[in-house]
Amino acid sequence: MLSQLTVKNLAVVEFLDLDFATGMSVITGETGAGKSVLMQALSFALGARADSAYVRHGSKKAEVSASFNLPTGGPIEKLLKDNGLDDDGECILRRVLTVDGRSKAFINGASVTLSTMRMIGERLIDMHGQNEHQQLLKNEQQRNILDGFAKTAELIKQVNHIVSEYNNVDEKIRQLKSAQTQILEQQELLAHQVEEMHQAKLEHDELNSIESDFKQSANAAELIDKVSQTLQQLNTEHGINQQMLALLQNLQSAEQLDPKLTGALELLTSSQVQVQEGVYELTHYLNTLDIDEARAQQLESRLSELHDLARKHQCNIPELLQVQERLEDKVASISEGANNLEALLSTKSKLEQSYKQVASQLSEKRKIKAREFSKQVTKVMQSLGMPGGEFRIELRKKDKMVSLNGNESVEYLVRINPGEEFRPLKKSASGGELSRISLAVSVVGCDSKYAPTLVFDEVDVGISGAVAEVVGQKLKNLSSHFQVLCITHLAQVAAFGQQHLKVVKDLKKQSTQTKVVALASKERMLEVARILSGKELTEQSIKAAEKMIANSA
Repeated sequence: MLSQLTVKNLAVVEFLDLDFATGMSVITGETGAGKSVLMQALSFALGARADSAYVRHGSKKAEVSASFNLPTGGPIEKLLKDNGLDDDGECILRRVLTVDGRSKAFINGASVTLSTMRMIGERLIDMHGQNEHQQLLKNEQQRNILDGFAKTAELIKQVNHIVSEYNNVDEKIRQLKSAQTQILEQQELLAHQVEEMHQAKLEHDELNSIESDFKQSANAAELIDKVSQTLQQLNTEHGINQQMLALLQNLQSAEQLDPKLTGALELLTSSQVQVQEGVYELTHYLNTLDIDEARAQQLESRLSELHDLARKHQCNIPELLQVQERLEDKVASISEGANNLEALLSTKSKLEQSYKQVASQLSEKRKIKAREFSKQVTKVMQSLGMPGGEFRIELRKKDKMVSLNGNESVEYLVRINPGEEFRPLKKSASGGELSRISLAVSVVGCDSKYAPTLVFDEVDVGISGAVAEVVGQKLKNLSSHFQVLCITHLAQVAAFGQQHLKVVKDLKKQSTQTKVVALASKERMLEVARILSGKELTEQSIKAAEKMIANSA
């Protein structure tokens, strides 16, 4: 609720500091005293547009600060936390306007944009009257009020959850379909590459040895010649191996004469054994060599084929099998993507069915409650001085198959006089009529998602007598659910106020100032009497005021 409003140098207000109570507060004052300045100040604090003309003459800037007490854990407190603006159950909106037209906005001391201030502000105060904060004219608010009356919160939650899932699935389908041509082209290329690999019949052992095999086969004659020459030097009758055996025999005889030769003998013996092993290895190798030109040509052709594949895939020949596996994985992944598309389409279809079922329940409940709500608002409207007035809610089917908040949009229609056509609320009512219709809707839909503070700017325009008393009673009833601020010029309405604020104009030689004073019990009675009789109080008007206040208690 609004707890305090501070205004500095705004229009005709030099300084104003008001504390507001719970329940119903009425604001009265003579014509021209400046009651509209309060609405102007509140609108300014809630983010309304303003120009430098709002700055009081002779001042450099105007400033308005509105303080609100918030219920713990409520939606407004959560909204502030989500935006990093929470301050332990309090919300202070501050707005500064300089004489050059520049404006700054603050929430709980943090600088914010005007759009953020408006977003927060419209959830704190709902203003009914001729100003830009008429939330009732917005179709979203109209739907919120109806849904609050119909108690459809759980159904809407289910619908919106389905819509969220549906939109996620639909986006994935859209992405898959938009890339389908590219995917098909990629799939065709990958399939061709995999087939090419399969035709090459790649084997791990071959890939690791073919280059060395080809080199050996292509150079077989030279290898045979060189290895044969080496063996001849090592293992003929006068070769190195035979020479070492003779030397070892001679050294063994010497070692028997002097054991100190044992170390040298062991080293040379080991060397001879190694030479002998080398002779065996070379002999075996020579036996494997064969000058086969046909095989050399086959190896050359195969190696050329593998080189081409390796060059195409930018890898070495031994890595070709790994490339083949990666290509096969990609082909499988694309096939899986096609299967995913089918699965997503199936999921989308199931979500559509779920949506139809829940949205249908929501639509049916709205239809029933819309008729009930319309009848009740019509009844209240007629009791508020609109005897021929009628109210109707029109539910219009949306074009989209799946839509947030259900299948229909909600619009309030009214006709002010019998025989006229029903027209949208925002196009059919004058300021005073709109205020009374807003009051009727507020009374009937008091369990809806209205802001915690409701402001009614002269809802009693064009009415008097018994109807004015009904307006006062309705406003007081409404104040049991919300904080209600009402600007009025009728005593019958003012008498119902639990807090009474009076706007007065202070005329000085050099300037005019508007002040607001909170009236005590006796002052309140005299103000109600003044409204009844005009400037001059009479004994009759005072007695009538006392009776009105007593009857309204």
